[in-house]
Amino acid sequence: MKTGPLDDAAGFAALDPQLVLGAYSIGVFPMADSRDADSVYWVEPTERAILPLDGFHLSHSLRKTLVSDRFRVTANTAFERVIALCAESAEDRSDTWINPQIERASIELHRLGFAHSIEVWDGDQLAGGLYGMALGRAFFGESMVSRARDASKVAMAWLVARLKVGRFTLLDCQFMTPHLASLGAIEIPRSAYVGLLSAAVEGVVGAGASAAGAAAAGDFFALDRGVASSWPDVSPAGIDSGPATGKVIAQLLVHTS
Repeated sequence: MKTGPLDDAAGFAALDPQLVLGAYSIGVFPMADSRDADSVYWVEPTERAILPLDGFHLSHSLRKTLVSDRFRVTANTAFERVIALCAESAEDRSDTWINPQIERASIELHRLGFAHSIEVWDGDQLAGGLYGMALGRAFFGESMVSRARDASKVAMAWLVARLKVGRFTLLDCQFMTPHLASLGAIEIPRSAYVGLLSAAVEGVVGAGASAAGAAAAGDFFALDRGVASSWPDVSPAGIDSGPATGKVIAQLLVHTS
C-alpha cells in the first residue's frame, strides 16, 4: 500500500529522523519513484518479506566464500559510501528508489546511531554492502548492493550473524525478491508482521517507552566484542570465541539460538 506523495520542499521536513523512526515502528517506510524523484511516498506492503534469523540459507558455495575470508567485512566504517553505492544505477538496475531526501535522512539517522551499514571490501575497493535501521530488537533492511560476485550475500550473512549475537528478533526485508528468497527470506501477511514488529519494538518508542524496554533493545555491536562474551550461552565447543571471522560467521549461521 502506498500513500500520497510529499513534494520536494516538504519532503525533507517530512523525513525528520524522529518521524521516520515512528513510521518504522508501525510498519511504514519511505520510498521514491526514482533517484531523481522530487517526492517521497510512505509504503506499507500487504505482504511483508522477512528473513527469520534462524532460517538463513547458507549454501555450500557461500560457506566456502565466508570461510576463505576472500572479502574483508566491516560495520559502520563507510555508511555514506554504501548508501551512495546503493543509490547508483547498475546493469541489472537502471534506477533506484533512494532519492536525495531519503539519502539525507538516512545519513542523519546514522549519525544518531539508528542507521547502520555492513561493508564488503575486496582489497581497498568497496565491493558491496547493505544498510538499514535498528530500532528495539528489529532491523529494517533498506538496500543492499554488489559490485563483485557474492558480495551482497556475504554482507547479508554477516548481518544475520550480527543480529543473532545482538539478540535481535526481526529482520525486515520489506519486499521479496528471488535473491532474498535464495537466502531464506519468506513472505508473511501484514497482520502477522505487525505482531512481530510490536514485540520487537515494545518499550523503545513513543511516550510510554520504558527503561526496561530500552534495556532489551538489540545490540548491533555485540559481535565486535567477541562471540564468547556477547553470547555466553553458546558452547565454546560449537563456535569459536574471539574476534569474528568468516569461519565464525558460518558457525553462527547454522547455530539455532
